Amino acid sequence: MATPHANPTDSTAPDAHIGVDAPLSPAGDVASNAVLGAPAFSPLYQQIKSLILRSLQAGEWKPGDMIPSEFDLAARFRVSQGTVRKAIDELATDNLLVRRQGKGTFVATHAEQHIQYRFLRLLPDAGTLEAQGPAERRIIECRRLRAPAEVARQLELRTGDAVFQVKRVLAFSGTQAILEDIWLPGAAFKGLTLETLSSDKGPMYALFEAQFGVRMVRAVEKLKAVAADADAAALLDVEVGHPLLSVERLAYTYNDVPMELRRGLYRTEIRHYHNELS
Repeated sequence: MATPHANPTDSTAPDAHIGVDAPLSPAGDVASNAVLGAPAFSPLYQQIKSLILRSLQAGEWKPGDMIPSEFDLAARFRVSQGTVRKAIDELATDNLLVRRQGKGTFVATHAEQHIQYRFLRLLPDAGTLEAQGPAERRIIECRRLRAPAEVARQLELRTGDAVFQVKRVLAFSGTQAILEDIWLPGAAFKGLTLETLSSDKGPMYALFEAQFGVRMVRAVEKLKAVAADADAAALLDVEVGHPLLSVERLAYTYNDVPMELRRGLYRTEIRHYHNELS
């Protein structure tokens, strides 16, 4: 027997559970959408979260857009407002949505101040990243080439597929701090140029959102200590052999699609890598 739908106006209705054998219903109904590919008996709010993620991935709501109200989403998915609220709470915790008191819920964007430094963990020993001002960016090169085998593997491309390689230096308060080697899939970033990167003064991830429709939603990093080679030493204004922190980051867009491989070398004389664990 199919689980009856909760009243969309009832914010206190308990979460239901829909198994993979639930019958199909009209378009927009949870039973016809959420169960596809979902594990049996997954909590209803998790299914709603998946449906909202699908809409985000499909571009129904762009970064910075306000999404429909909880009431409207509850009616759309035929569930309670409480179920929708719980799904949105998780998406907000994941930094995919942003609640604004008295205004509504919006798709998070890297153009927002509190999101800009989400993936940058290099903080000054004294003060805050925001207090020292925005990073000064110098793009060294941007070129299109065939993907080396290791880059192709991490970006889930075929060896030889087109990629963009971007090299840049970030400085804070006039002191070079980070050297980055960035690899991007050629198909997703078609038309990327040195001029585009050099002329843009905002966060690079905000540029990716605005011009290429690519939003980075999570990242995995690997850290280790290395010594500066001649090229890194020259660009970071340190001696050859100077100790650096190597940070390799693989960033993903929706649906866990890898969209950027970034290899950074960090100077840490007056800065440290900060992370919070819970």
